[in-house]
Amino acid sequence: MSADGFATALRDHDPGTYWLVGPDGVRRRLPVGRWHGPAERATGPVVARCTGPTLDLGCGPGRLTVALTRAGRTTLGVDVSARAVALTRARGAVAIRADLFDPLPAEGRWTHVVLLDGNIGIGGDPVALLARCRSLLRPAGTALVEVDPPGTGAWQGLAQVVSGRDRGPVFRWAQLDADAVHDAAASGGLAVRDMFPAGRRWFAELVAHP
Repeated sequence: MSADGFATALRDHDPGTYWLVGPDGVRRRLPVGRWHGPAERATGPVVARCTGPTLDLGCGPGRLTVALTRAGRTTLGVDVSARAVALTRARGAVAIRADLFDPLPAEGRWTHVVLLDGNIGIGGDPVALLARCRSLLRPAGTALVEVDPPGTGAWQGLAQVVSGRDRGPVFRWAQLDADAVHDAAASGGLAVRDMFPAGRRWFAELVAHP
């Protein structure tokens, strides 16, 4: 199982404490308070596009897993963090502790997979991650992926979560913007069917490449 680089950010939910430091050394604030709260308005279009069984990859404390469950969708949250899984279950949703690259239930039969909150970075290789998503989906399924706003660029490399003097383990991570997702999706066997903003956030809906 992969190391949980975000473990320290799940201890509490002080939104001003935790930062992701990428290979460029730039600190990007992590919205930890949002992760621990209820599903926000921006996730509404994502929930609405999930019409069948849905896999929430990197579910964290489970706010989206819960929102999908309450919308009547069969939903499974997946996270490498035991703390994240416990928090999701405490909210009344179903979650398992697993590395998403390891065998998962119902592979090839999910109607949707979801990657929110920067989870396109999991593993540090968006192409490999999107190819994995395709393998989890049924032929007509979709992947709903949060990306960075257009023009913000993309990177892959080693990252670390820091909080004051506390530094978490180094792990592989990536970021992908709305421009770069097209090529990454194509290389992973998917195609961008739609790109939709929600507030200041951007989401891509991907389908199996023809």
